[in-house]
Amino acid sequence: MKIAVITVTQNGAKIAETIRDKISSEFEVKIFCFNKYPASGGECFDNIGELTKKIWVEFGALVFISACGIAVRAIAPFIRSKLSDPAVIAVDDSGRFAVSLLSGHIGGGNRLAEIISELIGAVPVITTATDNSGRFSPDMFAKANGLAIADMEAAKLIAAASLRGEIIGLYSDIPCKNIPEGLIGNNDKHGICISHDVKKKPFDVTLNLIPKNLVIGAGCRKNVSPDELEKFILETLSKAGLSPLGICVLATAQIKKDEPAMISFAEKYGAELRTFTAEELSAVEGVFSSSEFVKNAVGVDNVCERSAAACGGKIIVSKVKGNGVTCAVGVTPFSADFERRAL
Repeated sequence: MKIAVITVTQNGAKIAETIRDKISSEFEVKIFCFNKYPASGGECFDNIGELTKKIWVEFGALVFISACGIAVRAIAPFIRSKLSDPAVIAVDDSGRFAVSLLSGHIGGGNRLAEIISELIGAVPVITTATDNSGRFSPDMFAKANGLAIADMEAAKLIAAASLRGEIIGLYSDIPCKNIPEGLIGNNDKHGICISHDVKKKPFDVTLNLIPKNLVIGAGCRKNVSPDELEKFILETLSKAGLSPLGICVLATAQIKKDEPAMISFAEKYGAELRTFTAEELSAVEGVFSSSEFVKNAVGVDNVCERSAAACGGKIIVSKVKGNGVTCAVGVTPFSADFERRAL
């Protein structure tokens, strides 16, 4: 996770340095300091609103060493969705409190507030109801276990049922262990469904959680449009009954590492763009479709299937050809070990 620490006072600059120095081994941390009160190694700014606009989508978490009001006013114009907004924490100038303001569960704000508090001797302030009541939290559960939430409205209904003390049902296409208290498999009313198929609705109110372990292997002609590549991949997934929320990697040949369509797709779907040389792809073991045209152009007889397999993916959708685009889908091993993990 990339963390931006924003400070507006002299003492705040010292706290920012302490936070950076103590967590830099685990996280990528950058300090932004008001120009009147510089911090060691920090980047100065003179308008906190303009700074926030600049860094909003670049960092996974924003830590303001300031009053909550300053932080709230700075982030207000940019808040969109708990699925995409960064975590926001406010630490007071004396370092007494670390308040989780935004994206406490999915963005990891609550856990980050706790980590910072441990480092500087502050009191973590967590206001989310499921945390304070000790109840099962669907969005925290999804965050901790590499699952994507398919429907936020369903997530709210499940969270509300949990707060009422109701047991939440569980259906999963993959084996599960260490199942949290509050989840059972025989409740027909409210439940979560862990599957790549978002059409599965085993409960009256079903929250579909998607394992993020799909690898898209892709090839394309030079300068194919981003829209064309995206449309083709999404159509391929749809025909296979797979959700794009499960994509974790977009894999291709190294010759395509700067292809705008590949870069655009990876960024839009939050996937890692992983590339392989022709030699690396040729060395992948398995039975793949073969094309002399592709071999002459790229140096290997198949890009999409071999790229997916090179990432450790078991091919579940073989090579599909479109207009200048090919793709295959692989699935990597997914551990449904529901012990809560760190950020």
